[in-house]
Amino acid sequence: MAYQSIWYFTDLPEKVVDLIEEDLTETFDPQMQDSRLHGDALNKEKRNSQNAWIPTDHWVGGFIWHYIQRANRENFLYDIDCIDNEHMQFTRYTEGMFYGWHSDGGLSSQYSPQARSSGDISKNEDQRNLATSDFINTNIEKVRKLSFAIQLSDSDDYEGGNVQLISEEGKPYNVPRKKGTIVLFDSRTVHRVLKIKSGVRKSLVGWVVGPRWK
Repeated sequence: MAYQSIWYFTDLPEKVVDLIEEDLTETFDPQMQDSRLHGDALNKEKRNSQNAWIPTDHWVGGFIWHYIQRANRENFLYDIDCIDNEHMQFTRYTEGMFYGWHSDGGLSSQYSPQARSSGDISKNEDQRNLATSDFINTNIEKVRKLSFAIQLSDSDDYEGGNVQLISEEGKPYNVPRKKGTIVLFDSRTVHRVLKIKSGVRKSLVGWVVGPRWK
C-alpha cells in the first residue's frame, strides 16, 4: 500500500518472517551493541536501542531487495543503486528504549568524505566546527533515498514502541505493528520509535542509496 511518501506491505509469509527472526537472533544476537546515530555518535538521549550489522550478502538481503524494487516501481520511482554500506541493522528495543524524531536522509555512509587541508580553513573559523567542517562532500556521489524496516516481533510481544512518521500533512502516522510488515519511505521523512513500556521489539532496518538528488 502506498501512503504518499510511505509504502508498506503487511502480508510477508509468516514462515519466512519467523525464519528471518530466528536466523538473525541465533547468528547476530551475540554481536548486539548500543546503537549509534548516523555518523557513529553515541547519544542515548536521542537513540537508546541495540543493534547488530547484517551484511547484504546474507540471504535476507536478497529477499528484502525484491520488496525494495517493488516499492520503488509502484510508488517512488527513484534512481537507486544498492543498500547503504552493504549492511543492514538488526535492531532490538527493550523496556525504556526508544529512538527520537530524526530523518535518515543525507550522505551515504559507504563513500569516504574528502578531508579539507588546513590551508582551506579560515583562521576565523570557530574551532568547535572543525569536527564537521574538516570534511567536504564534493566527492560524495551517493545519498540515502529510501529507508526500510521489517517488523520481526509480534505486536503482542511488547507494549509501546510504535513507529511514527510525519506525513506530508505534517501529522504523525503510525506504521502497522503487524509482524511481517515491511515499510519503505523517503529517507528525508521525519520519524521515531516510541518508548517501549514492556517486552521486546525486534526489526530489521536499512537505507537505500542512489545518485545525488537533482
